[in-house]
Amino acid sequence: MRFEGTENYVATKDLTVAVNAAVTLERPLLIKGEPGTGKTVLAKEVADAMGLPLIEWHVKSTTKAQQGLYEYDAVSRLRDSQLGDERVHDIANYIKRGKLWEAFTADTRPVLLIDEIDKADIEFPNDLLLELDRMEFHVYETGETIRAATRPIVIITSNNEKELPDAFLRRCFFHYISFPDEATMRAIVDVHFPGLKGRLLNEALTLFFEVRDVPGLKKKPSTSELLDWIKLLVSEDIDPQVLRERDPKKLIPPLHGALLKNEQDVHLFERLAFMTRRGQN
Repeated sequence: MRFEGTENYVATKDLTVAVNAAVTLERPLLIKGEPGTGKTVLAKEVADAMGLPLIEWHVKSTTKAQQGLYEYDAVSRLRDSQLGDERVHDIANYIKRGKLWEAFTADTRPVLLIDEIDKADIEFPNDLLLELDRMEFHVYETGETIRAATRPIVIITSNNEKELPDAFLRRCFFHYISFPDEATMRAIVDVHFPGLKGRLLNEALTLFFEVRDVPGLKKKPSTSELLDWIKLLVSEDIDPQVLRERDPKKLIPPLHGALLKNEQDVHLFERLAFMTRRGQN
């Protein structure tokens, strides 16, 4: 099985090479890149392309590695014992399977997404080293060992919010998704908006990349934000000429709320417009 991209996902050659290399090596694929560059969606598209089930583990700041294996609900067992419930005699009734357990025992080889691993505590990746390396773990409460019959395809995403441990990085195949160039972006837009008027696309992409290049921008708009913006442009039937205008009074792009996501960046564009108007007076 090889990944070559899908009808809904434009994958660069470097990315397809990385996915297939990780599958061949049976190593977790660690994906980094700007938010909105398609890191999370990649796992779904790999699963769809290969006809495999997808298991998703979305990591939060409070997530612990143990939760990916299993959780033992001792409180419920104590309560049931006080109520005389017969379930208390089988401790397995109080074991909640985690996403790794699901992946290891799946009927067919799954794709396991561990999304935004850098959100969790710094020890989180290290706590998963042994399990991801050996593809097995021990359930102390029941005495059983859970082993993967076939190694799942593991895709791990990170937004680079914190550095990951070296020991963890050594066990992964790494790929950084670079921000798409204009040609790749055109292909991505064409997937989502087939038949989009060429003039509107040209003006939208030109203005979009100009916005990204503005010095001092706190949050550069991403691919997903471009798609949202184009959807609005089409919905509102914005004339491409409006995007072409470089009137100093209209430096902020129309429907800019889809592109600029904080007040600092909006104020930056307002200051640029003010400075441009003063320079022309």
